[in-house]
Amino acid sequence: MTQMRAMSDKPTSFADGFPKATEAQWRARVDAVLKGAPFERLQGRSYDGLSISPLYTRLLEDRPRAVKAGGAGWARLARVDNPDPEAANRQALADLENGATGLHLVFQGAAGAYGFGLPAGREALERALEGVALDVGVPIELDLGPQTIDSSRHLADLIAAAGGDEGNISFGHDPLGQMALTGEAAAPDAAKLAMGLNGRTLVADGRMVHGAGGSEAQELAFVVASALAYLRALEGAGADLAAARSKIGFRLSVDADEILGIAKLRALRRLWARVEEACGLTPAPIHIHAETSFRMMSRRDPWVNILRATVACFSAGLGGADAVTVLPFTQALGLPDDFARRIARNAQAVLLEEANLGRVADPAAGAGSFETLTDALCEAAWALVQETERDGGLHNALASGAFQARIATVQAARARAIAHRKDAITGTSEFPNVAEAPVEVLAPMLAPAPVNALALAPHRDAQAFEALRDLADAQAAENGARRSVFLANLGPVAAFTARSMFAKNLFEAGGIVAPGNEGFADEASLTEAFKASGAAFACICSSDATYEDWGQKAARALVKAGARHIYLAGRPGAAEAAWKEAGVCGFIFAGCDVVAVLNEALRLA
Repeated sequence: MTQMRAMSDKPTSFADGFPKATEAQWRARVDAVLKGAPFERLQGRSYDGLSISPLYTRLLEDRPRAVKAGGAGWARLARVDNPDPEAANRQALADLENGATGLHLVFQGAAGAYGFGLPAGREALERALEGVALDVGVPIELDLGPQTIDSSRHLADLIAAAGGDEGNISFGHDPLGQMALTGEAAAPDAAKLAMGLNGRTLVADGRMVHGAGGSEAQELAFVVASALAYLRALEGAGADLAAARSKIGFRLSVDADEILGIAKLRALRRLWARVEEACGLTPAPIHIHAETSFRMMSRRDPWVNILRATVACFSAGLGGADAVTVLPFTQALGLPDDFARRIARNAQAVLLEEANLGRVADPAAGAGSFETLTDALCEAAWALVQETERDGGLHNALASGAFQARIATVQAARARAIAHRKDAITGTSEFPNVAEAPVEVLAPMLAPAPVNALALAPHRDAQAFEALRDLADAQAAENGARRSVFLANLGPVAAFTARSMFAKNLFEAGGIVAPGNEGFADEASLTEAFKASGAAFACICSSDATYEDWGQKAARALVKAGARHIYLAGRPGAAEAAWKEAGVCGFIFAGCDVVAVLNEALRLA
């Protein structure tokens, strides 16, 4: 009996064995670490201007608020985008036999084609789907291009011939999305596209907004405004509103920002529920197809894309996506091979079958960060929807360029943050691998065709740094050796290591090698090593104390030894003029424009 009482007195959970911490206690610990610096230093800000705090409290109301139809779990879609229908068929069957539960049919010219895609025509589609059990309701998402819109009718005919139904099919008609993607000044009648097809005929697709550098709220506003336009068109054609809404699906991009990714998908459900309520309808679950972001993918060190895509898939699933497409990690390099496709397929399988992420309907419910940002995104996106309505609707906002101008403002801010490495890209702008081996693809990515000035063309975040690496590679091929910078490490290891590693990381992000060394105790050994390195320019690295001791003497010695350009790792402060007089030409430090520095370094004589 004594033993039973002792067992019953044990805490019911691990956390119950510890006293509850308060926010005041946490703030006191943080203030001690900050040592007088403002607490706001720990707060981030999204591209919509939303504040992102380091700590949130749990909300009392923790019931699910972003619930999808059919409960937890999501359809694991495999891309079918090989221009060769026979090869596409082989890949599709392999995917379905090895873990995929549905297909994402990507056609040439589609928003998600990324340089490839199935060709137009019934024969090509029929060959690509040969052997696929269309009679058992395999989930299929169509990604249509301007020249392949008839593929929806071809698919419907194939399904009917197989004795299946269209309940799990998203036919993918998106005239407003195509208008945004191509910059064309007119869009087809959405109502006409919906006639004669069952299931989700229209899709409100936000990927082109995300791909062009837009913010989360802008992507949500575009999707809601598109769906609202389609709903009005269907009602104008005589369709009942309750039936019309069931013909509209939704599609979003999700990147490696876990918190904003989950909040974005949850916000979409709330936003559309508000539209339904305004129409006098009882909100019903919507169908959301999420695709991992093409914009976040890099050509350099593409293996990091596996991590990015996994986080994005995680966010999409927990955010409430009904179907998810994971882009293979080599998508930015060209047409992915079977290995890259298998990795993409298995990422979803592991998250669902081993991590069991599909067992909870809305796991973010009640979590302060997710709930707060979901609400904030709803408010920001709704304001943009209202602004678009004042512009005369999305069609007019696109035709005038008003919507594109808002996105361009955000993209410019994003580009600045990337250039200054405020938004770091692992393997590209941070921790680059200059000696990386090439990764195989079935076909290389072709240069994009010129686009209309009003087009929201896809743009990857890594492109500015990739262009620098391409230039460095071309110079290495022409000269027989890669350009290098001599790291003038002054004093003992403890003095120069931090800034030396910073400089090496920075220069190699542009394809300029920066070999390390054990440091130099005097000017003679420094200049001797510089001459032996064969480098045309140098970067002085050490502590502030060492700089005061003999930094400028070292700069003069390097100039005398033949250094044509000298950088200093660190901010010059009040001594800038003295450094320049000693021969230092440029300064590198956290927050500097790295792209500008590397452009200059690659073009030095």
